[in-house]
Amino acid sequence: MIVIGYFLKHRYDGVQLWQLQGIPGLKPFVWALSALSFLFLYPATFNLLEIAAIQKPQVYLFETGIIRISRHPQMVGQVIWCIAHSLWIGSSFTLITSLGLIGYHLFGVWHGDRRLTRRYGETFAAVQARTSVIPFLAILDGRQTLKWQEFLRPAYLGVAGFVWLFWIAHPLMMRAAVNIRW
Repeated sequence: MIVIGYFLKHRYDGVQLWQLQGIPGLKPFVWALSALSFLFLYPATFNLLEIAAIQKPQVYLFETGIIRISRHPQMVGQVIWCIAHSLWIGSSFTLITSLGLIGYHLFGVWHGDRRLTRRYGETFAAVQARTSVIPFLAILDGRQTLKWQEFLRPAYLGVAGFVWLFWIAHPLMMRAAVNIRW
């Protein structure tokens, strides 16, 4: 909450690099991108019993659901979120923040694949061969087949509800951030 509050308070700091907010259709486009980003960002919440405080998290080498689209959905979601917010806000602060978040997630992709290769060897190499970091690439080149029924899970309703709550709470978060004294 502290980091989000800081971002909201300072999002227009720095130099205004572009101002596109008056373009018709941009606001719904940014909201749609933001909603889409959460569908990638939060697939890890599907195994809520594996919250470290409840049960020791396990590593699974999935190739289903969102992993068919991208082996690193959190990175994809973060990039989409950063593009949407940078496009809308257009400040140097937001651009630098977005580049930092994207860099962090790209490092996570590299480090995560390296760690899983070390731990699982040929088993993970086979998963890598059948999946892609780049969204939809494994589907387009025939290594995966998109199965829509894998997305018919109650957890996606939870993510949709979360996006809806964020949409409702967004103005409240903006007003609250103004009152932060830093």
